[in-house]
Amino acid sequence: QVQLVESGGGLVQAGGSLRLSCAASGTIASRSTMGWYRQAPGRQRELVATITSGDNTNYADSVKGRFTISRAKNTVYLQMNSLKPEDTAVYYCKLLFGVFYYWGQGTQVTVSS
Repeated sequence: QVQLVESGGGLVQAGGSLRLSCAASGTIASRSTMGWYRQAPGRQRELVATITSGDNTNYADSVKGRFTISRAKNTVYLQMNSLKPEDTAVYYCKLLFGVFYYWGQGTQVTVSS
């Protein structure tokens, strides 16, 4: 069983920065694709960024140039710069290993204007 524990969310003013972390338990994390997704009120959950075990990254167009995903051992990070009010959402960490996937509990990010 894999557990994902997220941290780093909070309240920030527009233009500010936050860094999210997601620590994965178990031994498969380093061989997995990990990513960040977000869900704003009344909206569907959407992809923010992913990183493969080989460090290939993928970003949503809305965050390109502002967010950076990275990983170290069993932890994945999301550095968020130049935050906008529309980035406000619950951010979820996801681990994908073959046909198995796991979600974290989510962390709230609120960007005030």
